Amino acid sequence: MKITYYGHSCFKVETGGKTLLFDPFISPNPLAKSVDLTTLKPDYILLSHGHGDHVHDAVAIGKSSGATFISSFEMVSWVEEQGLKGHPMNLGGKWNFDFGTVKLVQAVHSSKLPDGQYGGPESGFVIWNDEDCFYFAGDTALTMDMQLIPMTCPPLQVAFLPIGDNFTMGYEDAAVAADFIQCETIVGMHYNTFGYIKMDEEEAISTFDSVDKKLILLTIGQTITI
Repeated sequence: MKITYYGHSCFKVETGGKTLLFDPFISPNPLAKSVDLTTLKPDYILLSHGHGDHVHDAVAIGKSSGATFISSFEMVSWVEEQGLKGHPMNLGGKWNFDFGTVKLVQAVHSSKLPDGQYGGPESGFVIWNDEDCFYFAGDTALTMDMQLIPMTCPPLQVAFLPIGDNFTMGYEDAAVAADFIQCETIVGMHYNTFGYIKMDEEEAISTFDSVDKKLILLTIGQTITI
């Protein structure tokens, strides 16, 4: 799979012959000012929950790309009200798409859309196909439910975990989460975008090293292949 980082919790993942875009919050983020939204042409947009720092650019990118949204029933209802198309899901369910299987898994957070509507249950995604398997956690606290992922899904090659603390788990809890989900390679997200979630990157990497896990901190615009 090919992974490109666009800041905060926004990633493009190319897998199964399709392009997936997660939680597009780009244009209000001064750290991501080099990213041109018009170049983003995802086949699917996946939204973990309704907060503005995860959905701000979702509608604009959806309209310009014609992408299909994958999210909770409430989130997909919201994008459909704006003339966009989506596939609604709910926690514990899975569906076989043309790029692979998506399973919606538990996250512990809150969810309210920018217009005040309830955004449905916050969630993460486990996605797999014949070549790849990864977990996008969205915004979440550390939770024992993460231990269900290796029991119900194929082995993970990589997981995207929030590490910035205050609104989500910090990197110390994320290192525990990496053990719960039995994943050796973690891509950090939801950190350093604004003051509440500033963190010490070297200390975060050292914390993961101490438990024999690898923490990858990408620069905005960087692409890696796993």
